Amino acid sequence: MGVTIKDVAKAAGVAPSTVSRVIADNPRISPATKKRVRKAMKELGYHPNVNARSLVNSSTQAIGVVMPSSADKALQNPFFPEVLRGISAVAHDLEYSLLLSTGETEDEILEGVQRMVYGNRVDGIMLLYSRINDKVTQFLQEKAFPFVIVGKPCQDADRISHVDNDNVRASKEITEHLIELGHENIAFIGGSPDLAVTIDRLNGYREALIQHGMSVKEEYIIHTEFLKSGGRKAVHELFSLDLPPSGLVIADDLMALGVVNMLEEFGLYVPEDISIVSFNNVYLSEITRPPLTTVDIQIYELGSQACKCLVEKVKNKDEPAKRIIIPFRIKHRFSTQLKGEATTKEA
Repeated sequence: MGVTIKDVAKAAGVAPSTVSRVIADNPRISPATKKRVRKAMKELGYHPNVNARSLVNSSTQAIGVVMPSSADKALQNPFFPEVLRGISAVAHDLEYSLLLSTGETEDEILEGVQRMVYGNRVDGIMLLYSRINDKVTQFLQEKAFPFVIVGKPCQDADRISHVDNDNVRASKEITEHLIELGHENIAFIGGSPDLAVTIDRLNGYREALIQHGMSVKEEYIIHTEFLKSGGRKAVHELFSLDLPPSGLVIADDLMALGVVNMLEEFGLYVPEDISIVSFNNVYLSEITRPPLTTVDIQIYELGSQACKCLVEKVKNKDEPAKRIIIPFRIKHRFSTQLKGEATTKEA
């Protein structure tokens, strides 16, 4: 016969009803008692019946995590495993499980979210993207269902809890780094123009050029996928121009890796011929050759703070919307150099 609540109560020296309240995380039970009961549960190998618990307190103890595309595509980018690592660490500590939802199209993604909501499969939902006129965001707002966005909402930012970086300022500063090195022809390679992260990083790039009296050339702005193949595609377009750039602001490290590889096929090398800067500071940015100068957006922290924020909303439906900004840091490595420095050395 398996371990019962009565066995746990006896081992912890409390009433069975107290064990039930500890399982439900009742705030009226003291931390010391909770600790004692949980220790007894662990030692006896007792696992609460999650289904029964859900019926009692209307909680699934699960969080839905929504990807911006299919898992096959999204998980190629190291950003998503790292943000999931931050989410899962907090979820584990708070005794929540995760339900991952993906889709090939926006409608498929919406259908997955609707199944989670209508099927009472999760207590709250976390979106790992922010898109203009997003059907999922609109649906969750209409249903008043707890959700948090990793990124800045494109609409109703004051009414939606979100965790983000100051991507406009980060992009402005990393673009200014290239300007300070003497680069005048600087291009921008970003993701889809309907994503908030692309919009903000493009705006920061534009601000930097304008403030330094430089023109914004539309042919220098490329939108592609946040994948290695996207970076390769962008190089084809930019280096077929009559006046190709000498500096590149790339909105994602995986894209940057594709750029470096493709440039070599054009007979161009980083940083001798082209200086590049990037975003995210994933592990690839350190091991690529040369190591990338990139914006560290603290991906793990984005995930962990978003999970904490969502659980707070789940436990208190009246929790006001929060805007949490995670600081960024620029990691200076070896993918940039002074404009003309290589020529000077050869001379």
